[in-house]
Amino acid sequence: MLIQALNDYYDILSGQGKLLPDGFSNVDIHYLVYLNPDGTIDGIIDWQETEEIKSKNGKVKEIKKARKEVMPQRTEKPGIDSNFIEHRPLYLFGLNYQDGEFKTTDSTNKAEKSHKIFKDVNLEFIEGIDTPVVNAYRNFIQNWEPGNETGNVYLSGTGKKYGTSGYAFCLSGTVDLLHKDNELNERWLSRFSSNKEVTDGAVIAQCAVTGENMPIARVHSKIKGIFGATAMGSVLVSFKHSSEESYGNKQSYNSNISEKAMEKYTKVLNYISSSKNQKSQLDDITVFYWAMSRNEKCNDIMSALLFDNRDTIGIDEIEGMMKSLIQDAREGNILSGRMKEEDIDPDVNFYILGIKPNVSRIAMKFFYRRRFGEILLNIARHQDDLQVSEKVHTISMWQIKKELVSPKSNIDTVDPALMAKIFEAVIYGTRYPRFLLATVVRRVKTDTDDEKKKNVKLNRVRAGIIKACINREARLSNKKEELSVALDKENKTPAYLCGRLFAVLEDLQQDSARKSKESRESEEKEVQDESKPNVYEKPLNCTIKDAYFSSAASKPATIFPKLLKLAQNHLRKANRPVFYNKLVQEIIDNLEGGFPDTLSLVEQGKFIIGYYQQYQSFFVKNNNKQDEDKEDN
Repeated sequence: MLIQALNDYYDILSGQGKLLPDGFSNVDIHYLVYLNPDGTIDGIIDWQETEEIKSKNGKVKEIKKARKEVMPQRTEKPGIDSNFIEHRPLYLFGLNYQDGEFKTTDSTNKAEKSHKIFKDVNLEFIEGIDTPVVNAYRNFIQNWEPGNETGNVYLSGTGKKYGTSGYAFCLSGTVDLLHKDNELNERWLSRFSSNKEVTDGAVIAQCAVTGENMPIARVHSKIKGIFGATAMGSVLVSFKHSSEESYGNKQSYNSNISEKAMEKYTKVLNYISSSKNQKSQLDDITVFYWAMSRNEKCNDIMSALLFDNRDTIGIDEIEGMMKSLIQDAREGNILSGRMKEEDIDPDVNFYILGIKPNVSRIAMKFFYRRRFGEILLNIARHQDDLQVSEKVHTISMWQIKKELVSPKSNIDTVDPALMAKIFEAVIYGTRYPRFLLATVVRRVKTDTDDEKKKNVKLNRVRAGIIKACINREARLSNKKEELSVALDKENKTPAYLCGRLFAVLEDLQQDSARKSKESRESEEKEVQDESKPNVYEKPLNCTIKDAYFSSAASKPATIFPKLLKLAQNHLRKANRPVFYNKLVQEIIDNLEGGFPDTLSLVEQGKFIIGYYQQYQSFFVKNNNKQDEDKEDN
């Protein structure tokens, strides 16, 4: 199904002129070599393009990026094998760069062998072509002697970048580029077409994609731009071991994919790999996505909503779009006003592919196909489940991934199977993996807060993940959702109430410390004794949260009696003792059966949400809180 979908998408892209013509490749070029008519080098310039990158702090940084130039299709055979119109330095110049100098020899004589085959292949290829730039190229090939050019002043200017760069040729004093010469390209197309004809020994069979009897691809082209793969790329279809062979079919003959279908799907994957709005990173999984449509807005929207990609859609627009989609999801409507304005068909098929390299091969981690409108609706429900405040905050997949890793860990990767399951739950609207809730609850209980960042231990994202896991499980089990977006004083669940009570007791402790600090400052001002050391109470760095949170979330009946006893001391020093006393009494009254002995995993999640929502409510300055302040005073 994957290769069939890629072949169908090829037809759409080729119809829009976005794919290269058959027989050509995109090549990364870093340097342009100017040739005199006699073939000598007249100069080598840095031909890279400058691109502006905006960092998170708003600063604009300029980086250099290789040019993408269209050249005759590159060889992908292993070993030494030259291209027509070569771009690789080892073949072109026959020199190695080692220890700051150019050398003609190495342990395998690869430079010498590469340059020799380059000369033979390219001289034969351009024979009979009589254009100024091709003649200069011919003279260069015939006259260049690597042993005499180890000190070439122009080549020396490339330095350490010599071996990793691509090179193109131009006739000095003109704009005639070798790889754009018309006669040369006509020669190449003629040869390419004749090479594609069926020759003796070609395996003819029914293509598994098209159903036609066609030559079957023995080796599949490589896909480049995959995170963690080699620079040369990796293959999606290959068979290495004899145990993988069947009916005597070896290598990729075993897959029965024709040369034509192979070229289509590999070109499409390489096109998507180079796209900004169709490729994203999910930890060490590279994610490709595309809509079977000419309208690219589908890709832009998915890139923004799932992966927080702001290259095509700004943050304000993303937030506005998400609010609209969440409202649509609550009403059961698939297509919002924004989608209608963009003329997006909600019924178009949308594909999402997750791949990860394995040595020289690509392993497919997941592949999803759904209607675009259904995916949008499920993403909106996912985001709605994650919200823990009235103001909508879009939470991307990389933010979720970040919260699954300990901030002190040197390893920042997450099990690919877990990320794939989370992604599947988002796309299909199914249950989140059980391990997700367990992981986040463990992180909240074991991680410590960072003094430089407020509430790292339990932030908005972690609270949202816990709420989403619990509510979605309840909803799909046809049970009532127990956790609301904001503080729910009507929620009488013991675990939720225990979490609220813990937040109140912690805030009481902080309030008591603030009053003690103010009292000491007042006393020191009255004394006004400059000879006496200035004794100043530092802000409270350690609260009951640091010492008791994990235990309270697991065994409330053991911990809360100690905390309530400690709270009596804090009440005597607090600025608002009446307020805290009433709030504590209100919560305890709702705990009709007393504190639970132990809490299950789901109940621990409810405890954490109760704590988070109660604690956040203290920062909301509403009229009710102002009235309570007046009453306390």
